[in-house]
Amino acid sequence: MHSHTEENYIKAIYKLSVNSTQEVNTNAIAEALNTKAASVTDMLRKLGTKGIANYVKYKGVSLTEEGERIALQIIRKHRLWEVFLVDKLKFSWDEVHEVAEELEHITSELLVKRLDEFLAFPQFDPHGDPIPSESGQMKQKKQKLLAELEVGTVGRVVGVNDSQPLFLQYLDKMGIGLGSSIQVLDKIAYDNSMEIMLNETKSMVLSSEASRNIFLSA
Repeated sequence: MHSHTEENYIKAIYKLSVNSTQEVNTNAIAEALNTKAASVTDMLRKLGTKGIANYVKYKGVSLTEEGERIALQIIRKHRLWEVFLVDKLKFSWDEVHEVAEELEHITSELLVKRLDEFLAFPQFDPHGDPIPSESGQMKQKKQKLLAELEVGTVGRVVGVNDSQPLFLQYLDKMGIGLGSSIQVLDKIAYDNSMEIMLNETKSMVLSSEASRNIFLSA
């Protein structure tokens, strides 16, 4: 059993380390969790004594094998609840994150297993992120950021790199969602914005920031 705060730290460390070969530093964790570096240091020491994290002062922290297992189970619960909220309770994709942040701390393994069965074992959440299996395996999609694609490329939206409500609301306003077809018409050198054709019917210009946060099938 771990406290909600401990679980939040474990998940944050995992997410910060997943695309890096280096230890995660305390400042990055403090920024991610909106807390003070001193508080982070105290928690990392605590997680270290529990065998969940490897923490070396001034060098950073990494999760142990047990820590990674816990992180993946937290992420599994979070993403399953997001699917449930969107598919069964008709939440929109910009509303589910904060609710799932609360539900991810439910400890009943049987409930999570039954939830997975009830949802017919989904592999991806409403934002396109893979859902870890009970054993911690995740199915990865071949994907690229829209910003990395060349003029003339066509792909379908398979996920987002930013699941904050404001960005998802922006995509809704533009008519962009999972499965949308996007063709790159032009890359504008002045500000790195992109002209695209959406669903073969509507042309529009997306900012550089937006294009760096939309994943297309590769």
